[in-house]
Amino acid sequence: MATFFLPPPPPLQNPNPVSRPYISTPLSLPSNSFRNPKPIHSSQNPFSSSPAEPNSHSSIKIPTAPWMTKSPLLLNPNHLSKPKKKPNSENPERPLTEKISGGRGKKAMKRIFEGIGKLRETHYVSKETRKNPEKIELDFVFTGGEEDGDGVKGKGRMPWESDDRVVFRRVKKEKVVTAAELKLDGELLERLRGEAGKMRKWVSVKKIGVSQAVVDQVRLIWKGCELVMIKFDVPLCRNMDRAREIVETKTGGLVVWSKKDALVVYRGCNYRPGLRTSMTQSGFPSHHKFKDKGTLSQLKSDASTREENMSRRGGETEILPINGSLYEREADRILDGLGPRFIDWWRPKPLPVDADLLPEVVPRFKPPFRRCPPHGRVKLTDDELTYLRMLAQQLPFHFVLGRNRKLQGLAAAILKLWEKCHIVKIAVKWGIPNTDNAQMAYELQASFMTCLTGGVLLLRNKFLIILYRGKDFLPRGVENLVAEREVELNNCQLQEEAARLKASSLMGIEAYLMDDESSVKTRSGTLSEFKDIQSESAILRDGNSEVKVELAAEKERLKKQLRNQARKLYILKMKIKRSAKELEKVNSTWRPAEQDADQEMITEEERTCFRKIGLKLTSSLVLGRRGVFDGVIEGLRQHWKHREIVKVITMQRVFSQVMYTAQQLEAESGGILVSVDKLKEGHAIVIYRGKNYRRPLISAPQNLLNKREALHRSLEMQRIGSLKFFACQRQREIYELECKLETSDLLFMASKGET
Repeated sequence: MATFFLPPPPPLQNPNPVSRPYISTPLSLPSNSFRNPKPIHSSQNPFSSSPAEPNSHSSIKIPTAPWMTKSPLLLNPNHLSKPKKKPNSENPERPLTEKISGGRGKKAMKRIFEGIGKLRETHYVSKETRKNPEKIELDFVFTGGEEDGDGVKGKGRMPWESDDRVVFRRVKKEKVVTAAELKLDGELLERLRGEAGKMRKWVSVKKIGVSQAVVDQVRLIWKGCELVMIKFDVPLCRNMDRAREIVETKTGGLVVWSKKDALVVYRGCNYRPGLRTSMTQSGFPSHHKFKDKGTLSQLKSDASTREENMSRRGGETEILPINGSLYEREADRILDGLGPRFIDWWRPKPLPVDADLLPEVVPRFKPPFRRCPPHGRVKLTDDELTYLRMLAQQLPFHFVLGRNRKLQGLAAAILKLWEKCHIVKIAVKWGIPNTDNAQMAYELQASFMTCLTGGVLLLRNKFLIILYRGKDFLPRGVENLVAEREVELNNCQLQEEAARLKASSLMGIEAYLMDDESSVKTRSGTLSEFKDIQSESAILRDGNSEVKVELAAEKERLKKQLRNQARKLYILKMKIKRSAKELEKVNSTWRPAEQDADQEMITEEERTCFRKIGLKLTSSLVLGRRGVFDGVIEGLRQHWKHREIVKVITMQRVFSQVMYTAQQLEAESGGILVSVDKLKEGHAIVIYRGKNYRRPLISAPQNLLNKREALHRSLEMQRIGSLKFFACQRQREIYELECKLETSDLLFMASKGET
């Protein structure tokens, strides 16, 4: 606590010594006075007001503490706070790098700007600088003032305070003319849009898209109403233009109104409920009417005239009209011939191929022939992987997949596509149950049992799968050339071997060297020796060796996990045995009472009456985790001392356990079980003491456990239950590991058989 050394105040003639007025101005004392208190002498008393000081201010009265004198203390207002020193902004020698208060606001920027201007004013422009007009122009532009001989006149404006403002207007999206605006009259369209804005019932489109069930529901509503509202869920709600195209294509209607994720579809002027709508060559439903009869013919004639105008001379081919952007046309050219397109595509065009419509099994399917170029590396580096992923972002989706297995048709289409594009993007369908992108990628990649594509997985998540064909991929044409070249090389080797043998027989040089005792033939320089060396080196260079190593490592890892799980299961079983012994030891002191054969009977009317009375009771006996012990029976008999009925509330959830507890209470207490009811706080057990009830001399029974033993029994039972649960989990994991180990053994044996 800080101590103040103040001199005693001088005696004053105060007409009202009891009143102590407070200071109306804020009081601020220097912080140093609390750290280093010093006694104040009378000559240096800052609170004294002498007539020798003509400029002294009037004294101010402040409140005094109760333990001080009753006279008020007078302070000079000049000494209440220290005057703040203003920063010397006029100092020209202040460094430019000095911190400016205010952060990055306008004031701080203005101070920096003023500091730069003052720095320029303090230094005169040299003659060399005057001769250099570029620097003068630069300084003039920076300071924003008017140029003269010595520099800048007056104070310039801030560079960002110029009158010329650069405004970037928002580019509006061009409005696309819909089919309804082309075919329907203006009055009819306005009427339909007015009715559409009042609709409050709609057909929901789930993640799977506009399915046949949605189309049937729309047509069912069209029988009684000409408009139907459709609301879309993700992903179609993100691209409503594509949703409009899908709805008009599948239902044959016209979208007359759209807002956010909702569309209102008009059935058409000449709609017939029992007639299936078909699309004409122009892309419009056959039952729609145009504004006039000559509209359709006019569109056809315009198209024909455009084709005639764009056609070249008679001998040259005609240029067809261009539909879509160059990006869409190029993607369609690549995807042509791979399979049927996915109409319910939720992204912009081009439409990808529906992989679920491709055949599950392709006869005579062969995996791709792979041959790594010489001095090349099959594996991708990190930089190459990053580059390929960035390149795949700009590519369109080629396939849409919702099936996990039987993907031979998709694999054949991918191999055909890899001859044109190095990367394949596969989108996973929305709303399809049990889709597993990991299983899809595993089926498409190379494995011993099912080798489909053998590509490199670049990216995989729940939305897409990206596959790269690999550095060692060879198209069909190149594969045939390589096979033909290998056949030619083998023929050349056979011819060379035959010529060598013939030459050796003609020259009289024996090809086999004979020893004194045994006739051992040497194979040095023969074709068989060359093939043996080549096969051994091929085994070392073969990619299957790496796979074998991986399989062996996986097998060892599974064995190690199996040993760990078996050890943990053994520990759990030992703990279960130990807990069972403890529980048996506790139960040895518990001798539950048996049900009395000669039990008192009550009628149904009495039972109903006792039940109502028991449920209305506010006082009850609550059973905890200890269950039924001697204290519970003692509390039950204490309740029966004042009333005939007692309500016991238990927190057990299983009804069989609740009934076991009720029967146990009935047997131990000697009462009559009235009812067991389900309440919000648990189950209520109502017990009636009986008409012939006599209070025993000893209220606590001797055959039950006490409170501590009951808690110990409850903990041991809980421990045994949890240990058995974890032991069951360990057994399940051991079974799964054994199955995986058998599968890895089969794969390892298959790899050995191939080599």
